[in-house]
Amino acid sequence: MDLNYLLHRHQISLMRAGMATCGEAEFAHRGLADGYAARIAKFRAKLGASDAMVLAA
Repeated sequence: MDLNYLLHRHQISLMRAGMATCGEAEFAHRGLADGYAARIAKFRAKLGASDAMVLAA
C-alpha cells in the first residue's frame, strides 16, 4: 500500500467515527483509525520521515 492510501483511509475512519450514531460504531472506526495511524508511522519511519502529523490527529 502506498502512503496516500493509508492517509486517506485514516481520514475516512476518523470522519466516520465522528459521525457515528452509536458507541460501537464509533469504537470500531476509531480502532481502524488507530490501526492506520500505526501503519502510517511505520511507513514514515522506514522512509526516515516524521510522523508528527499522525500524532496530531
